[in-house]
Amino acid sequence: MKDVSQKPDSLRIARATATLHAPPDCIELLRSGETEKGDPLKTARVAGILAAKRTDELIPLCHPLPIHRADVSYELADDFVRVIAEVQTIGPTGVEMEALTAASIAALTIYDMLKPYAEPDELHIEDCRLERKTGGKSHHRRKLASPRDAAVIVLSDTVAAGQGRDTAGAFVRDALGEAGFTPVDYRVIADDAQALGDVLRQQVDAGVALVVTVGGTGLGPRDLTVDTVRPLIDVEIPGIMEAARAFGQRRMPFAMLSRGVAGYARDTLVMTFPGSRGGASESLAATLPGIVHLLDTVRPGGRHAGGYGEES
Repeated sequence: MKDVSQKPDSLRIARATATLHAPPDCIELLRSGETEKGDPLKTARVAGILAAKRTDELIPLCHPLPIHRADVSYELADDFVRVIAEVQTIGPTGVEMEALTAASIAALTIYDMLKPYAEPDELHIEDCRLERKTGGKSHHRRKLASPRDAAVIVLSDTVAAGQGRDTAGAFVRDALGEAGFTPVDYRVIADDAQALGDVLRQQVDAGVALVVTVGGTGLGPRDLTVDTVRPLIDVEIPGIMEAARAFGQRRMPFAMLSRGVAGYARDTLVMTFPGSRGGASESLAATLPGIVHLLDTVRPGGRHAGGYGEES
């Protein structure tokens, strides 16, 4: 199965349809709900909802998901019925297959209940398709619309002294590059407040769009990043690192000990990530959609979904 453990949860909705063609007298049976097996539409609705909830048991490698809402409705014409399935979850991956399975099984159930009243060539199912989906990367982008510059500052006495190798900062650097940040300045310095302050002020003076520090967010005597960064922040954005800690806490019980802060120092967004590879990667996974949205839309003052600038 595909690993989705590093994907943040989001509200995801999928809508799928399937069409069952049948003779007009069979469509009338659907309208009346009178067949020897009972009401086909009501029965098929229950079958479709159950199918959505059990899709992971039917399709290999499909992730089990909590189904928060599933429903099946219909559009009746003279010689066909259109089955409409909509499924909703809050999770790390979408419910497209759940919606498609619900539509398919509901259509098959109607087929089964109508087959005593029609010849085999008079019933057929076609055009099972996904009509739309929302949530996830299709609606919460993880890549900038246009390039912005960034800097990654790694704080580590060990790495700066050449006694160790940085993996956390290098990961963040490469991931930012994949998200459309360019150029991405990357440097390693010792855990030194003066050195960090000097580098940060240089980046802020240069108007760099994003600066991410990696390391020094804990509670040790050399963890000085947060105390150095906080006085430079003009507009704090608590939700950024709150999201990172909440994401990390579901994966490792020590994420709550990170003191990371984030906010704007003039026109530069500054974020402080933990120094471990896992902590840094999880922090970026949790915050990247928000960072992209902030830099692309909110900070420049553009319109965005749900914002006051959006016409009703």
